[in-house]
Amino acid sequence: MSTTEVYLIAMAIIFTVPYLIWRVGKTDYYAPLVVVQIIAGILLGPGILGKIFPDYYAFVFSAPVVQSLNGIAWWAVMVFVWIAGIELDLKKAWMHRRESSITAGLALGAPLLFGCAAAAGMLMDEGWMGPLATRWQFVMGVGMACAVTALPILILLMEKLAILRQPIGQRILRYASLDDIAIWGVLALILMDWQRVGKQAAFLAAFAALGYAFRKLMLRLPERDRWHAGLIWLIVCSLGADWAGLHFMVGAFLAGAIMDGEWFNQEHVDLLRHHVLLVMMPVFFLSTGLRTNWTLGGEAVFVAAGVLLVASVAGKLVGIHIAGKLLRWAPGESSIIGWLLQTKALIMIIFANILLDKGIITSETFTALLLMAIASTMLTVPVVSPKLERMKEIIFRSK
Repeated sequence: MSTTEVYLIAMAIIFTVPYLIWRVGKTDYYAPLVVVQIIAGILLGPGILGKIFPDYYAFVFSAPVVQSLNGIAWWAVMVFVWIAGIELDLKKAWMHRRESSITAGLALGAPLLFGCAAAAGMLMDEGWMGPLATRWQFVMGVGMACAVTALPILILLMEKLAILRQPIGQRILRYASLDDIAIWGVLALILMDWQRVGKQAAFLAAFAALGYAFRKLMLRLPERDRWHAGLIWLIVCSLGADWAGLHFMVGAFLAGAIMDGEWFNQEHVDLLRHHVLLVMMPVFFLSTGLRTNWTLGGEAVFVAAGVLLVASVAGKLVGIHIAGKLLRWAPGESSIIGWLLQTKALIMIIFANILLDKGIITSETFTALLLMAIASTMLTVPVVSPKLERMKEIIFRSK
């Protein structure tokens, strides 16, 4: 068969298998389609089905096919991160800066500390730290992976729970938005190549200057032209960040973060995010699954994933409960907010992909982080839904 035919077989598998599992299995309550797609990517990768049916894996996911899939995955995730940057609402965070900074700081800081402690324990065994990493980069990278909240997935889950446009939903978006900025900032620090610091300084200076001119230009354009200009800006920023030794995902996020969501019709932004998730992101999930590795030993990977999950969940809940005490929230409010901020799939996977690409972590650590992200995301709706039913009055609290 030609490469094109095999490529189309791979695409058929990517879109058919997760959808059938999600629809026939009726998993939406505890595992939305996006989570099922990630799990299916792992099952279809070399770590599971590739070992059971090596001939199938070698035939369907040959080097030319994987290369083609990676091209789609890169573009899909660039656009998705760009949209996440656009959806940041820094003006509202500034209006509620005391509450937002306290909550976001503790929501990020506590799980970061817990995750760093877990990462320090992982350093006792070989095989977890990447070949190009220093110890502090590994510890900080894994710690930050435990602190991540996936803003786009959080939006999807809050839509499902019918609280996205309610006061509590907007509050949680503020907290997650501030944490998103910190996450990408820490990632840029971790990836800082001190031998190429001149390039990185040049990129940041150029980004600041061009960003100012870009914002002036966008105010003069109609919305239809803003989408085209925004995509060109996305490509330029991603290219510049990668050239400077940062990752193109850092550039993609910065490209969106400097843009204002009010420049676009909110329905159009929601539709674009929905269509990217529907049409392109499943390919990214599959390419993520192809990176999973169990060679360190299945037990070790699962034990590491369990430790990271405990660090992530406990750290987030502890941080939010401290914030609730300081801000005098109603009883039970901290628990709801803490569990909603557990969503990690996508952004954490993107974060871990970058660490893997840059040699900060090994494929074994990547697999453990991937399992942790899936588990924490799957816990969110089943835990939060009954709490909201019992405490409906919290939905309308604006602070």
